[in-house]
Amino acid sequence: MPAVCVFCSSSLTIDPRYPALAAEVGSALAARGWDVVSGAGSISMMGALGVAARAGGARTIGVIPDALVEREVADHESDEFIVTRDMRQRKGIMDERSDAFLALPGGIGTLEELVEVWTARSLNMHHKPVVVLDPWGDYDHLHALLDHWQDRGFVRLAALSHVHWTRSVDDALDEIAQIGRAHV
Repeated sequence: MPAVCVFCSSSLTIDPRYPALAAEVGSALAARGWDVVSGAGSISMMGALGVAARAGGARTIGVIPDALVEREVADHESDEFIVTRDMRQRKGIMDERSDAFLALPGGIGTLEELVEVWTARSLNMHHKPVVVLDPWGDYDHLHALLDHWQDRGFVRLAALSHVHWTRSVDDALDEIAQIGRAHV
């Protein structure tokens, strides 16, 4: 059963449409029979993702650094709950346990996680799908910045091709399935 690592926010100050999107993603992943790897937060988007995935029958693997267990209100309901010593170990375990990466709208933590797996993909350190689900254009400025950097020679066009931008849940999961089949 494939496992998809979902990067998303644990912020409590965001519009309710974002946790609703995360819940939709969790349900859709479960409907496909895919496991969910996440940052193990029980609130906001992270919490909605895990609750919906488990409600749909998916197995959830939550990975969280010890320092964030209390701060992020850890998702102790995860089917597998892993506490790490730090963020680097967290990301390493999330990477090892995942067959694909899906970034939802989020803050600097989400951005950092996306850029790290994308960079590794562009360096051929893995061949796992990297997909961004951006239904409301939250990543539009990033996209423009990347185009600017590509124009200036800082980012290779080939590197830009290693992330796939989508606007709907179905398109994002279809993209993961298609890329995953191509690299099996």
